[in-house]
Amino acid sequence: MAQLTDKNIVLGVSGGIAAYKSADLVRRLRDAGARVRVVMTAGAKEFVRPLTFQAVSGQPVHTSLLDPAAEAAMGHIDLARWADAVLVAPASADLMARFCHGLADDLLSTVYLATEAPVAIAPAMNRVMWVHPATRQNLATLQERGVAVFGPGRGDQACGETGAGRMLEPLELVAALEGLFAPPVLAGRRVLVTAGPTREPLDPVRYLSNRSSGKMGFAVAAAAAAAGARVTLVAGPCAMVTPSGVQRVDVETAEEMATAVQQNLPGQDIFIASAAVADYRVAHVADDKIKKSDAAMHLQLVPNPDILAGVAAASEPPFTVGFAAETSSVEEHARDKLRRKGLDMIAANRVGQAGGGFEADSNTLDVFWTGGGRRLGPGLKTQVAQELVGLIAERYQGSQGSR
Repeated sequence: MAQLTDKNIVLGVSGGIAAYKSADLVRRLRDAGARVRVVMTAGAKEFVRPLTFQAVSGQPVHTSLLDPAAEAAMGHIDLARWADAVLVAPASADLMARFCHGLADDLLSTVYLATEAPVAIAPAMNRVMWVHPATRQNLATLQERGVAVFGPGRGDQACGETGAGRMLEPLELVAALEGLFAPPVLAGRRVLVTAGPTREPLDPVRYLSNRSSGKMGFAVAAAAAAAGARVTLVAGPCAMVTPSGVQRVDVETAEEMATAVQQNLPGQDIFIASAAVADYRVAHVADDKIKKSDAAMHLQLVPNPDILAGVAAASEPPFTVGFAAETSSVEEHARDKLRRKGLDMIAANRVGQAGGGFEADSNTLDVFWTGGGRRLGPGLKTQVAQELVGLIAERYQGSQGSR
């Protein structure tokens, strides 16, 4: 990927423990070919010294709105105009609130208001702060204004708690930023994506599901939007942030997902079925919680709708891309699914092993079509998703002459 070569990136660093990762982020951005200038808030300087960022960026670090030397040349305007993109990592809850309300009381918030370049934020905060209604409202407002949101991830936090709110790792942020500069190979196209697991209830408390996190599907939706497509994402239950510019429809069961797909299918050019849909559901859902006993329990399962086959069999189907999560004989099973369901392409990966598949941040996909195939990755799911969307666009364009 060469999207960041010779790009000017203003990296904003706000106050938070994740600021220690931002020094490595500068190095990774420069490795990708970008020129980086760092703007730090007063809070950020409490965690990392400006000299650190000067050393890794090779440029003076900007910290003050009222620096007489810089402002003699309108320094905040100069930075805003110089930038090809502005990335704030970490973006604290306070920073998001100030951006949302248009405050301009420090250099970083002033650059945000003054730039015409794309802006992205990488949130980092305590898990409770992340789900607070004020933060969610600020997030929605920023996304409506076109601010791209990268993450956050889930995991252990500095406060000792575990959950959503971790800043994405530097390489993940580089890949996400590359997406802002991806060529608009799907400009004017409509793309429907499914992502995440489904939940099939047993009773009001329990359900059948799988280990899908939704990371791959959400990355695909983000990559398609970055490529210029109008994207609708039908998502099963998962704790993922809606990518910027993507319309999201939340569902829970396979039947709800099938209904949502059919409702949104008319007019779609491409359908990408990355969701891990449950093949079966229980025949009868208990009205009350099933009580534990010493006796064995037998569940009668019935097949769920085959969403992918239904789309491929439509009278005027979109270019249809399936996913296959396999534990063995990946190509054999994937090509069989490609043929049986009449798909245009299928992306297969081996699950159940470290370093890829469900819940992991990285992946490797073997993509097949009639008469061909290509391996994508290994790499971060954000990077693999960009490669996949590029390949889908290539195959889609080639298919138009034969339809």
